Amino acid sequence: MAVISIGSVEAFDKLISESDKPVLVDFWAEWCGPCKILSPRVDEAAEEMDDVAVAKVNVDDQQDIAARFKVMQIPTLLLFKNGEVADKSVGAITKDQIKDFARS
Repeated sequence: MAVISIGSVEAFDKLISESDKPVLVDFWAEWCGPCKILSPRVDEAAEEMDDVAVAKVNVDDQQDIAARFKVMQIPTLLLFKNGEVADKSVGAITKDQIKDFARS
């Protein structure tokens, strides 16, 4: 499944509230070294998971979303189920760890 790039608070809220499957959200920034390591792994994991929606939020462009969920370190992965945060992972992890996390 393709990764969804979040461009607004409204798009984010709609995705997490209306998704019928878990939503994995990658919070990242252009200048973040570990984010550059994690990003292609998230992309690969997304292609291999049909049972999880995957989105990315650039914290520099969407500061309100990052602040709402108290994202203080990046990369941060948040897993949403039924519109609520179900789990959190901070730092770069492997593709398999991403898939395990998304399905937890």
